Amino acid sequence: MRAFSSLPLVIEPVDLAERLHAPELILVDLRSLEQYRAGHIPGARHVDSKRTQRSASPTPGLLPELDALQQLFAELGHREEAVYVVYDDEGGGWSGRFIWLLDCIGHSRYHYLNGGWLAWNAEQRPQSQEEPPLGQDELQLTLNDAPTASREYLQQRLGANELAIWDARSAAEFSGAKVLAARGGHIPGAINLEWTAGMDTQRQLRIRQDIGALLATHGITADKEVITHCQTHRRSGFTYLVAKALGYPRVKAYAGSWSEWGNLPDTPCEL
Repeated sequence: MRAFSSLPLVIEPVDLAERLHAPELILVDLRSLEQYRAGHIPGARHVDSKRTQRSASPTPGLLPELDALQQLFAELGHREEAVYVVYDDEGGGWSGRFIWLLDCIGHSRYHYLNGGWLAWNAEQRPQSQEEPPLGQDELQLTLNDAPTASREYLQQRLGANELAIWDARSAAEFSGAKVLAARGGHIPGAINLEWTAGMDTQRQLRIRQDIGALLATHGITADKEVITHCQTHRRSGFTYLVAKALGYPRVKAYAGSWSEWGNLPDTPCEL
C-alpha cells in the first residue's frame, strides 16, 4: 500500500514499472484471453470482462450477483490491503467498470493505467506470458450501494438543478436515430458526450489532459451529482472513471443504462 500511496488514481506506465514487485499489488488485465496469453504486463491476472457484468437479458450491465463477485475476487487474491491497478486496450471502458466494481465492494485502493496496454507497449515495457495462480481462499464481501444509481433513484432525481446525467453513447443513439432497445432517444435532461471524446488518440487513448475543461463546457462539473450511463455500463465505465479521477465528490453509475430505461414502457424519453 505504501508503494502507491503518493500516486493519483490515474498513473503512467513508468509509475507502474517502478512498483511491479510491490507485495500489495493486484494487477488486472481486462483484454481478451487471447491477447493476454500472447503477452501481458508481468504479474497481471486476466479477468474476462463478461464477469464484470450480470449479463442477463435485457439488462446485462447490472452488478453481478454477490456469489459471482466473491468468486471473482477470491480468484484474484483479494485482501483488505491490496492495491489494484487495472488496464485494458480500449481507452478505459472495462477498466472504469472494474473500478466501479471495487467501489461497489467498498475497496478504494486502486489505480488506472493511463493508456493501458497501448501505452505500456508503446514504451516497450516488459511483457510476460506467465499466468499467476488463482487465489484459493474463500471470500465474504459486503456490497455498497452508494456508487450505483438505480432506475428508481434516477427517475426521482430528474429535473434537479444540481444533477448532471452524462450519457456516454453515440450522438445517433442519443437522438434516437439508432435504436438499441424497445425505444430510442435519451433520458430527459441528459448531456451527451460520447466516451471516446474524452480520449487522446495521439497518446495511446490516454485520458485527455483538458478533460476537466471539456466537461465544464457541457455542464458536467464537480458541484453536481454526476450520474453516468451508456447502453450496458461499459462505455460509461470510462466516464465514471474520468469523473472519479477529477475528484468529483458525487459520482454514480446507472448500471441498468439504456438497456433498462429504453426497454421499460413508462420511463420518460426525449428525442
